[in-house]
Amino acid sequence: MDYRILVVDDDPAIAGLVRIYLDHEGMACDTAADGQEGLERLAENEYHLVVLDVMMPRMDGMEFCRRVRETRSIPILMLSAKAEEMDKIAGMMTGADDYLAKPFHPLELVTRIKSLLRRTYQYNRSSEKRDEIRIGPLTIDSRTHTATVNGNDLHLTSKEFGILHLLASQPGRVMGAEEIFRQVWQEQYYDSNNTVMVHISNLRDKLEREMRERILVTVWGVGYKIDG
Repeated sequence: MDYRILVVDDDPAIAGLVRIYLDHEGMACDTAADGQEGLERLAENEYHLVVLDVMMPRMDGMEFCRRVRETRSIPILMLSAKAEEMDKIAGMMTGADDYLAKPFHPLELVTRIKSLLRRTYQYNRSSEKRDEIRIGPLTIDSRTHTATVNGNDLHLTSKEFGILHLLASQPGRVMGAEEIFRQVWQEQYYDSNNTVMVHISNLRDKLEREMRERILVTVWGVGYKIDG
């Protein structure tokens, strides 16, 4: 599959460096200098992933992310010179799928991008029991990587979809944050990691807004489950 990436960053040196590395990986890459230009690019072209800086003129990364999430589920990898945990959580709450602090090694960025693309567009079918899962008005389709309620798209991020599909594949079973993180992120889990909690919160809000009922349940001190 030929991937096309949009890099939204007001630093031409960083944008140019990212472009060089992505070109080397055989990925097409366009750049935008701020959030407003980034939205214009998205309206004109089809992209598979966005690399997004946080601090930019005209429209910053947080506002750009919020705007995109109103209509699209495209993976977003957020870059920021801020490395504090609350800044990372803020980025995830606005809809980012991953977060990388500046300065970063270009090879790490490329690895993160390839991992996001793989999980979004080449979802591991070996772990799937069904291509389509239905729970009441909720339909989860692993072939199109979409989730709908009564035909209305939930506009999930790739990680939110991964969590929903994982839990819905085994309704009623409680899964801890560590197990969810290992299966969806496919990375080592750390006790201080709040990433799963943040994504669960976003996912629950989207589900309840459309379903008017709570099917994503927190079992305190144990984990999370989907009531089938």
